[in-house]
Amino acid sequence: MAEVGLKKWVITITVITASLLELIDTTIVNVSMPQIQGNLGATLEDVAWVTTGYGVANVIILPMSGWLGSRFGRKNYFLTSIILFTIASFLCGNAKTLDELIAFRILQGLAGGGLISTAQAILLETWPREEVGIATALFGLGAVVGPTVGPTIGGYITDHFSWPWIFYVNIPVGIIAAYCTYTFVRITPKDGKDKPIDWWGIGLLAVAVGSLQTVLEKGESEDWFATGYITILSVSAVVGLLLFIWREQSTDHPIVNFKIMRHRSFSVGMITSFILGFGLYGSVFIFPIFCQQLLGFSAQQTGEILFPGGLFTIVMMPFVGIMLKNKVPAQFMAAGGMLLFFLFSHMLSKSTLASGTSDFFWPLAIRGLGMSLLFVPLTTLAIQDLKGPELGQGTGLNNMMRQLGGSFGIAALTTFIHIRQSFHRNVLIENISNYNPAFTERFNQMVHNFMSKGYSNLDAQNVALKAMNGNVIKQSLLLTYTDTYWVVGFVLLCSIPLLFLQKFNKNVTMPVDAH
Repeated sequence: MAEVGLKKWVITITVITASLLELIDTTIVNVSMPQIQGNLGATLEDVAWVTTGYGVANVIILPMSGWLGSRFGRKNYFLTSIILFTIASFLCGNAKTLDELIAFRILQGLAGGGLISTAQAILLETWPREEVGIATALFGLGAVVGPTVGPTIGGYITDHFSWPWIFYVNIPVGIIAAYCTYTFVRITPKDGKDKPIDWWGIGLLAVAVGSLQTVLEKGESEDWFATGYITILSVSAVVGLLLFIWREQSTDHPIVNFKIMRHRSFSVGMITSFILGFGLYGSVFIFPIFCQQLLGFSAQQTGEILFPGGLFTIVMMPFVGIMLKNKVPAQFMAAGGMLLFFLFSHMLSKSTLASGTSDFFWPLAIRGLGMSLLFVPLTTLAIQDLKGPELGQGTGLNNMMRQLGGSFGIAALTTFIHIRQSFHRNVLIENISNYNPAFTERFNQMVHNFMSKGYSNLDAQNVALKAMNGNVIKQSLLLTYTDTYWVVGFVLLCSIPLLFLQKFNKNVTMPVDAH
């Protein structure tokens, strides 16, 4: 039964705020890594586990969130997740060693995984069926804007305070969200309370998804299969996934109900959600590195450049919900979002080493518009046929696929950047030859310039060669990022036909939970 009046809006703001906390925390730590490393006396490779541990724990709990909400009651599970997340945030900020911080981040990730999908399911219950597109649009604000503004907030807090405060800021917000949840969210039945627990399913899910997420996050830095534990985890991910699917198909009380895959729209929606994660997290990953490595921007400057694009998403989201309510086909809006994302990638591929902040405003604004047209329609299409307990399962799996898509995107793009950078450097270095007139002319000009500043002829030649090598590195990186933007754009562009494999219904609404 839907809520009305002020209570509906209090619940809406509460669940969006709680999920926003979790989503911001996926990226807020990234810009604080050097400070955490120095403060705790850790290597960069070790401190990276602060992010990896959170991501692994998060993606393990996501597909289980529907089952946990059903077993313990959705309100109880959501409230417990908020409280644990808030406590874990305090413990992270108060950590004295790296091991403590990683352990508390894992706890934070486990609690956070229960926030996203449960918040979405509560929101769908709170709003009337005919307005569920608006509800999904409001939820999408956090899902899309959170990872985008995370680096901005993290950079500002780290520069003006200290890294523990990126965790402490969660505490007052978490307390308010817990109070509002306890006071306003309706209690739901504990459907699975007396049913047996599928411990084998839980164990196999943790092994399969945890191994896969770790491989995706650490594979590139560990040189993939050249490292023993990456190979072992890859095998355990494949074997664990096959055994998990077999187990869930053969038990009467599965942790994840794969029977919902019978809905074609949901099955295709799992793929489109994966692609959405690829585009969302992949583009947020590429752009800051490009700005900081090549253009010399600080973390805070980069975050400030990204922020206006997030504002475009915020402004556009409610209109997307209204368009869904007015029976505009979700397929058309999602296709438009993918086209806009391709346009964003095309515009950024034209960047040069002389690009300034003003050159990125419209590309990122177009990205913001595209993401608003993607998240809500894709989610709507994916779970439009789900009803009853299937809704909690579906939102959990859907969010897991988006997270995995982001992890896969970052891993794939990191490897692509490494390969293409070597390729472009080898191509450009072929032109560094005394038989190339353009090179000899430019080299001689640089030598004369350095000699005019007091260098000897030999020293001037050495400095000129180093300068030329620096130019080659910069140009090879620029060409590499140009290629990477094209990859992201083409992935989304080529995904448009998938949209029309889903149920085509101009009156697309999502069913609420039927308790």
